Amino acid sequence: MKISVIGAGAIGALVGGYLAGQGGDVTLIARPAEAAVINRDGLIIDGVRGRKVIRLPAAARLEAGSDLVILAMKTQDIAEAIAANRAALAGALIIGVQNGLRADEIIAQALPGAKHLASIVMFGATYLEPGRVTHNFEGDWLVGGGIMGNVSLEGIVEVLGKALTVRTVADIRGMKWLKLFLNLNNCLPALLGRSMQETFADREMCRLAISLWREALVLVDKAGIELADLPDFPVGRLRGLAGMPLDEAAGIYSGIMTGLSREPLYGSVLQSIKRGRPSEIDYINGEVARLGAGRGGAPLNEKAVNMVHRVEREGCFLSAAEVREGFGVPSGVAK
Repeated sequence: MKISVIGAGAIGALVGGYLAGQGGDVTLIARPAEAAVINRDGLIIDGVRGRKVIRLPAAARLEAGSDLVILAMKTQDIAEAIAANRAALAGALIIGVQNGLRADEIIAQALPGAKHLASIVMFGATYLEPGRVTHNFEGDWLVGGGIMGNVSLEGIVEVLGKALTVRTVADIRGMKWLKLFLNLNNCLPALLGRSMQETFADREMCRLAISLWREALVLVDKAGIELADLPDFPVGRLRGLAGMPLDEAAGIYSGIMTGLSREPLYGSVLQSIKRGRPSEIDYINGEVARLGAGRGGAPLNEKAVNMVHRVEREGCFLSAAEVREGFGVPSGVAK
């Protein structure tokens, strides 16, 4: 199977590198400067599986003939990437690996009738510089739903499973909604310019994180949206933490987040900001803000979106005090 991965950021480079490292016929599609570095030096992956230098071809544009194309750019860049490579995508099975809920809809609109498989990645990675990423922690690659045509789902799982743990799931939409909760708090490290571990060692940041969850959970329930369990993160755990006294929940959350990875872990929103690229905040906390329209609003998640856009626009990270002030939560006060 000929595989192309469009996007050489944290997830795209990790997936492409591991598939190529297992003998797959893989091409990485990247920006010209990134492709040049990868072709010259190889792709360097550090982290939980040790250090690997993987040789695979990188190019600035997709060529025709791929059987499987993995879209690994941010949600807001999908339509542009498809437009730039439309002819070469004909006949290929498309898999998106974006956070949030909108990727599958955008792919379907941009490529009507195309073979398409929805997915969720539960492993974590950090983009360090062109051609170099850190694999922070292992996790499943969940696939399910979409238009397969004559493509065998079992065959796709077998191919991808050579490099990563892949599972087929039934309720991919409900799982994507639950995964959204795991990503809601990426805004806080992005505002501070700190790693996940540094950010959530601060209990007040953890209180804010739980407050963002609480607000989103109220709206999800009002909208009648059914969440579905993720591997290692059932819906009951979310509801349990959100329902605890705030200080108790913050302490548990801090322990979880500071123990995610030995290496510094930078959330997807912060990684984009550090690269000078627009972040996916409108498709994460912005999704909750949209859900709040007509349902009492989502003031905390709306503030998260606005503050992240401020950091993107001004190029300056905020202090912890400025973050608290922006959310309207004084220091030491549980909301």
